Parts: sequence; structure tokens; C-alpha cells
Amino acid sequence: MRMEKMIVGLSLTLSAIVLGQKGPVKTNNLTPYSYQTFNCDNKGYFDASKYEIEEIDGVNKLLYKFNGVHFDTNPIFKLSSLEEVRRNKDQHLENLEKQYQEKKQELYSLKVINQPVWKKLYEKAIQTFENEYELNKEEILAFSDPTTLKNSRFYETCRESIDAISSPDREKMFASWKAYTELKSKNNSDPQGVMNRFNAKLSDPQSEDYALIDMIGLSFHNCANSSFRQKRDEEGNVYRDFDKIFTKLKKNCDEP
Repeated sequence: MRMEKMIVGLSLTLSAIVLGQKGPVKTNNLTPYSYQTFNCDNKGYFDASKYEIEEIDGVNKLLYKFNGVHFDTNPIFKLSSLEEVRRNKDQHLENLEKQYQEKKQELYSLKVINQPVWKKLYEKAIQTFENEYELNKEEILAFSDPTTLKNSRFYETCRESIDAISSPDREKMFASWKAYTELKSKNNSDPQGVMNRFNAKLSDPQSEDYALIDMIGLSFHNCANSSFRQKRDEEGNVYRDFDKIFTKLKKNCDEP
């Protein structure tokens, strides 16, 4: 009987201790986050114990702000545009530099999620940004002085185009221009029309300027540009990886 009383007493004591303790506090770490993609409004929740809002914002900007064309420049397709960029070369360079400094400050200050996929994306975005800036600057200078391309960052990649553009032998440039146009015409619905327009430009007194427009603005530009742009399949993967960060993700998309 005495043993039974001791057991009952011990049980009551333990019960009192358990009741006196607070139960484990459950915190909800899911934080709402909204973002826009190319044609969708998205809303989901991320785990605040894993990510900081600044990191989410940083990745968001890499994907939807710093993934594309960074600089506002005017493409050169006409003689009047070529003459304008030559006439106002210093102004164009100054405007490009201003854009570069403003965008660089924002890009380089981003905070991204500390995971390999996002760190790699950040490094790639910086490389693309710097290359695009250099490409734009080189083109502005080359339209006035084609020999400046001999010092191009992209010389090893685009040697054939650059050698033709910068050569003192204009016939070499014309031959390269014709070869480039013939190749381009094969992917056109009217290949003969492309060559007819080329022959008209070749016979024009300003044929050298027409050649520079195509060889710098198209042949060299496309070669250099493709050397540092991210592949489309890689882009698709990182967009999906970003969506996977969020739970209860809802997309409200416009019809294409």
C-alpha cells in the first residue's frame, strides 16, 4: 500500500511538471512573395528560414532584369544612322558610359542565394554585362575607324570578320561582305532579292559605308554577341529552378 502511494505521488508530481512546461512553439516561416515573369503574375511562399528576401530579389533581378539587352543603343542600318554616329561619336560613348556606371552599381550590389546554380548565374550575368558594354563601345569606335577592331576583345572568336573589316585592302572586305550576304540569303524567303539589294549597294558610290554597316553591325556583332550569351536551354532550367523555391505557387498568365 505504501509503494502504491509513492507511485501515485510520483505520477502526480511528473504530471504537474509536464503541465507547467510550455509546449513547443511552432512558427510559420513561409513568407509571401510576388513576382512578374514575361507574361505571368506569380505569387507563392518561400521559407524564410532558408532564404532572405534580399537573396530572392537578387535572383529575381538576374532572371528578369539583367538577362537580356542591357544598353539602350541605336542599331546602325542606314547611311544616315552611320553618319550620325560618326558625327556624334563622343556623345554616344559618353551616353554608353553613363548607362554602364548606373547599371553596374545595381548589378554588382545584388545579393543572391548562396547556392551553386545562383552563384554561377550571377557570375554569368556580370560577364555578359561587361561583354555587352565592350561590344557596344567597340562598334561605336569601329564605325569611325575600322582598324580599332584589331584590338577587339573578341578578336580570337571573330578573327575572320575583324580581319576583313580592318584590312586596308577594301576588296578583301567586299569579298567577305559578299560571302556573308550569300550565306545570309540562303535562310531568306527571297534569296535573289537579298543578292539584288547587295549588288545595288556594291555599285553605289558609298559601297564602303554599306559594307561597314553590314560587316560591323551584323557579321561582327552577331559573332561577338553569340560568344557570351546564355544558351536557351540553360535559361529555361534556371527559370524553373526559381519557381521551385516557392510553395503554393499560383500563376496568372495572359493568353499568348
